[in-house]
Amino acid sequence: MGIKGLMKFLLDAAPKAVKEVRGQEAFTGRVVAIDASMCLYQFLIMIRENKSGSYQNLTNEEGQVTSHIIGFLSRTIRLMEAGIKPVYVFDGKPPELKLKELEERRARREEGKVALEKALEAGDQEQILKSAKLTVKVTREQNDQVKLLLKLMGVPVVEAPSEAEATCAALCRDGKVYASATEDADCLTFGTSILIRNLMAAESQKKQIYEIHLKVILEQLGLTMTQFIDFCILSGCDYCDTLKGVGPTTAIKLLIQHGSIEKVIESLDPEKNPVPDNFRYQTARDFFVGCEAVDTSEVEFKWNAPDIEGLTKFLVEDNSFTPERVQRFIDRLHAAKSKTKQQPLSSFFGAAKTVIKESDKFDPSKKKGGAAKAKAKAGDKRKAPGAAGGAAAKRAK
Repeated sequence: MGIKGLMKFLLDAAPKAVKEVRGQEAFTGRVVAIDASMCLYQFLIMIRENKSGSYQNLTNEEGQVTSHIIGFLSRTIRLMEAGIKPVYVFDGKPPELKLKELEERRARREEGKVALEKALEAGDQEQILKSAKLTVKVTREQNDQVKLLLKLMGVPVVEAPSEAEATCAALCRDGKVYASATEDADCLTFGTSILIRNLMAAESQKKQIYEIHLKVILEQLGLTMTQFIDFCILSGCDYCDTLKGVGPTTAIKLLIQHGSIEKVIESLDPEKNPVPDNFRYQTARDFFVGCEAVDTSEVEFKWNAPDIEGLTKFLVEDNSFTPERVQRFIDRLHAAKSKTKQQPLSSFFGAAKTVIKESDKFDPSKKKGGAAKAKAKAGDKRKAPGAAGGAAAKRAK
């Protein structure tokens, strides 16, 4: 889930921290840590409609789902064709703090199974698709299959001791990678200096790629990192309950006014706004600050030559891919290897520094925030065609 409503809030309140990027090629030559567990789930819920009008995943001859395999294979090659050096980070053991969230997900899956049976009986195709997605669960075998696939492709794999986002953030913070790529905005709360959203989206989805800079967020919102973590907890996260009626807009106002969660709680009327028993904000705060991650001092990434024989066997014999299709992927993989050796664009042009003026800073007293109002007066240049899109790509490192 991440942080509730954070991306939408940042687009409005801290727009200078969010850059629109035109295409994956903007990251040519960059090493990017990708939240593999998030991708795995997304690929599994990409359920296809077949000619009979029913919905199903891609499967091999034995009926085993292969959507995640084709997803990782094709998207990874596409990243490499754009000159990106991907590093995939997998979740480790879930923290105890997240057990309640996981239990709720299990309950939603069970509800989805019941709803799917009813939808199938009724022939409600729209509800079938919606319910089928709710029943998806990533298995250990699917995790292992993807890890094997990536290793056969010669792509680095990192197994996080806990949350993948925390390890992505640590790798970025310590300069091992340029950015973290995930749809979970709490990667910012864990301290990644740069977050990339929608990097792994299919080209057919035409989703805008965003590059979000933590330093600019803090400057434009006028928060310290400690306060930003408190803001994210108040907005709603996976690791503790939330205060009733508090989302990002209310959370930022409360935090700017009172300075910390402790002071916010002191200001609340216990009868009108009771604090939930499970609002363990200090535990969540400690987790965001000190979540276990890999020792980055011991991390060195190497992109090896693909194991063609092993990759072919895995795809053709184990997962029923046609030899002709596999050969096309292998040809693309070989050609993409040279692209990943290119230098980042910023090494030629330099990276433009984002300047935050007083008028750009967030003003909680205004309905949409000072930054949003200033942007509205000037016109939203980020959506202008042509030159605006080029400028966004040029600013991207």
